[in-house]
Amino acid sequence: MHRNADALSLDYRQLTLDIKAWAAELGFAQVGITAPELGEDERHLIEWLHQGRHGAMDYMERHGTRRSRPAELIPGTVRVISARLDYFPGTAAPAEEVLSKPDQAYVSRYALGRDYHKVLRGRLAKLVRRIESACGPFAARAFTDSAPVLEKALARNAGLGWIGKHTNLIHPQGGSWFFLGEIYTDLPLPVDDGFKHSHCGSCSACIDVCPTHAIVAPYELDARRCISYLTIEWRGSIPEELRPLMGNRIYGCDDCQLVCPWNRFAQKTPLPDFEPRHGLDSAMLVELFNWSEAEFLANTEGSPIRRIGYECWLRNIAVALGNAPRSEVNVAALRVRQDHPSELVREHVRWALERIAAG
Repeated sequence: MHRNADALSLDYRQLTLDIKAWAAELGFAQVGITAPELGEDERHLIEWLHQGRHGAMDYMERHGTRRSRPAELIPGTVRVISARLDYFPGTAAPAEEVLSKPDQAYVSRYALGRDYHKVLRGRLAKLVRRIESACGPFAARAFTDSAPVLEKALARNAGLGWIGKHTNLIHPQGGSWFFLGEIYTDLPLPVDDGFKHSHCGSCSACIDVCPTHAIVAPYELDARRCISYLTIEWRGSIPEELRPLMGNRIYGCDDCQLVCPWNRFAQKTPLPDFEPRHGLDSAMLVELFNWSEAEFLANTEGSPIRRIGYECWLRNIAVALGNAPRSEVNVAALRVRQDHPSELVREHVRWALERIAAG
């Protein structure tokens, strides 16, 4: 990055106010600005990786310190503009109600609608262009979970919330149902006050509710036990001891957010992009399990769900069917997949049928 000589006389304080106003016009709930230093967070990241709690997400280790040192990822970075975008869908079936019906499929609320990468990236790009129209060409790179970025730590430092005991970011007036995006820039904007302390107090609701006990201690997550990791990131056989604990969660898990007291302040998304598609907020397990690969691809077009692929889609639903009450419809659907070309699918179907037979 190189500073634009024509921008040296800019009123950066006013520009910062303008950036926040433009961001609000684009639908962002909040924007904050921080410096790129993340020393203490880097130490925590290295220890987490050393403990192997990232599981098979090898890319986290490969990226090294570029994740915690923004100027190594994008040379010349002096500020990070951090933004949050609410995603909780107002028209979705109540999450607790779906979780209480084991024949229905639970999909994490963030994945019910359009792929957030596209929505967030588009709005960040518009914000960059709006800034450029006001101050002339400047160096900027926008990220939406698309590069090695320690986004929660940057957002905390930018005043967007604190990192809760479940390791998600929490805002006192916005809960935690939001996405984060960043713009790395060489504009020397004034920084916001960050959150210095957690406001979780003595609450342990998220730790107590985690189905697989993935929150191993306050502020410590072992991804290898997390249902979101197992159903989205992990491509292999799901550990058998964890399968019964997954219930009907076929893509992600929201339990730690559903019980968080701060989410009584969460805002419904103003964007129709995140409203449910194809009835995924309350679909029956057997209905989704019966999708052909062509139907899976058609019904997940533009959705983050497509990234797991058809094979893992069937794997996840087979586990959920094994956890559901016995029904002839479910058993018949599983038997159809007994000879599926994928050994991964066959293995989880066998487990589900054996579990159902054992009562």
